[in-house]
Amino acid sequence: MDILVVGGGGREHAVIKALKKSRRAGKIYCLPGNGGIARDAECVPVKATDIDGIVAFAREREVDFAVVTPDDPLCMGCVDALEAAGIPCFGPTKNAAVIEGSKVFSKNLMKKYGIPTAASETFSDPAAATEYLKTAKYPTVIKADGLALGKGAVIVNDFEEAQKTVKEMMVDKVFGASGEHILIEEFLTGPEVSVLSFTDGKIVVPMVSSMDHKRAKDNDEGLNTGGMGTIAPNPYYTDAIAAECMEKIFLPTVRAMNAEGRTFKGCLYFGLMLTADGPKVIEYNCRFGDPETQVVLPLLTSDLLEIMLAVRGGCLREDMVRFRKGAACCVVLASEGYPKKYSTGYPITLPEPGAGEDIYVAGAKLENGQLVTSGGRVLGAVATADTLKEAIGRAYALAEKIHFENAYMRRDIGRRALMALKGE
Repeated sequence: MDILVVGGGGREHAVIKALKKSRRAGKIYCLPGNGGIARDAECVPVKATDIDGIVAFAREREVDFAVVTPDDPLCMGCVDALEAAGIPCFGPTKNAAVIEGSKVFSKNLMKKYGIPTAASETFSDPAAATEYLKTAKYPTVIKADGLALGKGAVIVNDFEEAQKTVKEMMVDKVFGASGEHILIEEFLTGPEVSVLSFTDGKIVVPMVSSMDHKRAKDNDEGLNTGGMGTIAPNPYYTDAIAAECMEKIFLPTVRAMNAEGRTFKGCLYFGLMLTADGPKVIEYNCRFGDPETQVVLPLLTSDLLEIMLAVRGGCLREDMVRFRKGAACCVVLASEGYPKKYSTGYPITLPEPGAGEDIYVAGAKLENGQLVTSGGRVLGAVATADTLKEAIGRAYALAEKIHFENAYMRRDIGRRALMALKGE
């Protein structure tokens, strides 16, 4: 089967490398892809948000199956357009992708169907939001309703900071139309867990849990980023908590979407907080997380393409999704200065990964055959092993062999998870 993958980051690189292992995989195209992905797929310079261009290419090349992974094209209806053109797809339709596309929608869904989440209020008027914040309990969380490149949730510690954030989102429109409506939400505390899951709209099959590291600097300091590294599995996510999440969150969410006429088929991401009152939903994503995918898929032992076909066909079974025992770690190498100002265009030297190791390229392009940096998060060094400690050590050893000017990485990916395993 010839496959088209929409997107161009480290997540897509991980998906493509997993798809290549399928006995049914033929030619793989990536739109637009990047310089690193070009080693594993034919990259075509069509933007992930150019829906018409994607459909035209799929038709021209008579693609057999498409995988749409980024949030923007999913929320724009890329799956709907491809399916209408006769191209079978993995990914939710536009009316189901709204579970990520609108935080107001997802919050109202959880309230209506009794799915555990933080208490919140919704506002479309900045003056009303500011008035409410005068009596709010701090810290509190302010979220832009729509997609905001992972930067639409801000934790504020006092009224002055809250007032400034409301102005930026609703008046200055730093996130454009995404900030026309905002949520002011209770601040939850506890370990965070990411759980990606496959669902065909009937059953939910969770993947290995993971732990993201969002802050730019060691010890969870600095600005929020798209993710500086991940580990899997997450030691805080016990079998008992997993069972509780299935009963109170995962299945109720899929059933709620069905009840709303928005059947979800694809990868449904649950961002969870394990609070003193039990697990609660922080956010939903309508697709594979980045960089969680980079540690989850290397542990998958079953055929990703077969799983995706079953999801699309509504015939998913739990026994189709199998993971190896052990652990994985991804260390992100970024451009110094990310997530703010940084320089690009530096040549990248890559080692040959050993067994159980891989490099997923996110922000790089080819110039005269040379891979050079082109983004903030440049690539992820990934390793799997029997223990988390060993996986972390191997990932860092691999990362140390990768060279480009102004490279930066956190030095504590997985440290908190190791402490949890020791009971500290």
